[in-house]
Amino acid sequence: MILIYNKNDSHYCIFDVICHTKNKKTEKKSKMTECATSIVTDELEVRYGNTIAVTDVNLEVPKGSLLSVIGPNGAGKSALLKALAGTVEVHSGKVEISGPSPSFVMQSTDVDNSLPISVRDVVSLSRYSNRGPFRRFRSGDHEAINEAIERLNLTHIAKKQLHEISGGERQRTLVAQGLAQESNVLLLDEPINGLDIVSRDIILEMIAEEVALGRTIVITTHNLSDASRADQVLLLNNCPCCLGSPGEVLTEANLRIAFGDDSVGGGTKIFLDDPHHSHTSPHNEERIRSF
Repeated sequence: MILIYNKNDSHYCIFDVICHTKNKKTEKKSKMTECATSIVTDELEVRYGNTIAVTDVNLEVPKGSLLSVIGPNGAGKSALLKALAGTVEVHSGKVEISGPSPSFVMQSTDVDNSLPISVRDVVSLSRYSNRGPFRRFRSGDHEAINEAIERLNLTHIAKKQLHEISGGERQRTLVAQGLAQESNVLLLDEPINGLDIVSRDIILEMIAEEVALGRTIVITTHNLSDASRADQVLLLNNCPCCLGSPGEVLTEANLRIAFGDDSVGGGTKIFLDDPHHSHTSPHNEERIRSF
């Protein structure tokens, strides 16, 4: 179950992503469904009306790996994640996710002050996809919620209302919600863009730990340094420009194809710049700017 902000109506609603899993005893966080967790897409295309959001996407993401999707604004990064999560209709092609339905964490947004929901409540929503809306939580559910809150460093604000906390804390809350769902695949839409250094480090540490434990994670980003941490990088501009290791994909030539010459700076270090974004990366020593 995911908390989604509807920009058109300016309110939050609850979107239920059903996970079909067998009843089993919940174990510690090292558990993953024993079947190989992977993502496969074949000629995937998503459209919004007559507009092609993303097309010709062919992916094979191994279990326990990190895929970074990078590209300019409007490149179809969010559309791709929504297709993987099953929250938008696939126009053509196919998507295969091994194991339970993935956890999907959307970008953080402002919160309506009238929404009466605490940090713990938001994280707890994730468990309804496993338990159903009318069944009481078991000890395993409470353990998953508490562990996610602790790992995202939210224990001290767990009782606070969502609108009372900072943007970085709110994003960590949404990531904790995705983590507490305990799916084999975690989809994160720009989880660290524009965040404070503390929140960035906490989320990046969690991502590294989860991949090491066998979880498959897909993130979208505008930041070259963040993308370079991945096992695979998909450079996207409505259709894939390049897919491979960070060293193979994040070259000046490839980035100029995807972003355009005006947005790519070369030299000893490559950097990106775009007037439509103003988030700066804390990795100033690497001369990399996110946008």
